[in-house]
Amino acid sequence: MAFFSQLNLQESLQTLSVLHWIPFCVSVGCAVVILLFYILVFTKFWMLSVLTLAWLAYDWNTHNQGGRRSAWVRKWTIWKYFQNYFPIKLMKTHDLSPKHNYIIANHPHGILSFGVFINFSTEATGFAQIFPGITPSLRTLSWIFWIPILRDYLMSMGIGPVSKWALKYLLTQNGSGNAVVIVVGGAAEALLSKPGVPTIYLKHRKGFVKLALKTGAHLVPCFSFGENEVYNQKVFPEGTWLRFFQKTFQNTFKKILKLNFCTIYGRGFTQESWGILPFNRPITTVVGEPLPIPMIKKPDKKTVDKYHTLYINALHKLFDQYKVQCGFSETQELRVI
Repeated sequence: MAFFSQLNLQESLQTLSVLHWIPFCVSVGCAVVILLFYILVFTKFWMLSVLTLAWLAYDWNTHNQGGRRSAWVRKWTIWKYFQNYFPIKLMKTHDLSPKHNYIIANHPHGILSFGVFINFSTEATGFAQIFPGITPSLRTLSWIFWIPILRDYLMSMGIGPVSKWALKYLLTQNGSGNAVVIVVGGAAEALLSKPGVPTIYLKHRKGFVKLALKTGAHLVPCFSFGENEVYNQKVFPEGTWLRFFQKTFQNTFKKILKLNFCTIYGRGFTQESWGILPFNRPITTVVGEPLPIPMIKKPDKKTVDKYHTLYINALHKLFDQYKVQCGFSETQELRVI
């Protein structure tokens, strides 16, 4: 009772909404896999597992062809509590015409990419009103969509795999007004997440530019200010056994699940304690000006490099223009590696 006495109802609901996201998805994913195996091998109801897997095989292409989006799920009240926990904001700098398709490249990844999730996979910040006629689709790891039930939950929010096939379908075979959202730095960038230090992986990340050229999709720079501020990350000193264990675990985790395990800590269930909850710090996702890209079916390296450089320059411009407004100092620079 002491815990509840320290939090009002709104704060409690906000905390529970954030706890629901990653722990819920992980627990559901693990539970489904274990339950299907158990029913198949150890019970007389094995046909349930067979039918579930048969449906997965029959429905296999759905997540690669736009999924099954639900406006109802995207508007759940829980997402508003999630948004207000930090809070998270979405800022438009230019209109996005429904006559074109877009690749919104978001930076940085942070630890769990809270900003990009709330802004593009829910209507908590009002994406549909801010960008009318545009359908956003956040992209994530493809293997997640091998898990029944979990895949349907993610698809209902417009989330899909980051595979080339799925991306090309939305950008070339699904009409116009589509905006695929890619966190370009990927899970590797999570290891760079540190409060007050905006560092991103981008110099050698050119696949999204090549995809834009092949499909003619406009490139949109996007930066989530504050994403790196919501968790502290502990990196043990080089040469210590703790660092050896940390790196070994991270490398193994990445090989198996293509994820980077970060040693992080935030706040606990009360503001004065520490734990697994992110800090209540604002995240502002600023969507920049679209960069028109010509359609070239087989772009050469020189062309890809040209538009990659133009994109980096546009991202630097966006960061410098809004950094003070979003909490950084005038002298803060964006580090691109």
